[in-house]
Amino acid sequence: MEKLSVQEEEAMQAIWQCKGGFIKDFLDQHSEPKPPYTTLASTVKNLQRKGFLKSEKMANSYRYQPAIAEEEYKKRFMHGFVNDYFQNSYKDLVAFFAKDKKISANELKEIINLIENPKK
Repeated sequence: MEKLSVQEEEAMQAIWQCKGGFIKDFLDQHSEPKPPYTTLASTVKNLQRKGFLKSEKMANSYRYQPAIAEEEYKKRFMHGFVNDYFQNSYKDLVAFFAKDKKISANELKEIINLIENPKK
């Protein structure tokens, strides 16, 4: 899966929040400063071309729906990130944050609990 640009990720976040819709709906989800309508429309077209969105023509406009769930994108993105920066070792990823004091001992205990007692 192709990595999205920051602009594309922001657009996808808005689209996932809306659970699909029109360009104006996505624009309303953006925080200030909002991108110009035409810029967002171009970004949405690129996301459709890349296979992240599907569209349906409605009158003079298009209604867009995510073609990939947010959770699926996160999984694929994180897998690529861990592979590229931590030689596919999630242990090294967690150790990196622990050494940099970005994760506490209590948070590590919570993670261990999640691993030992996964939700079914």
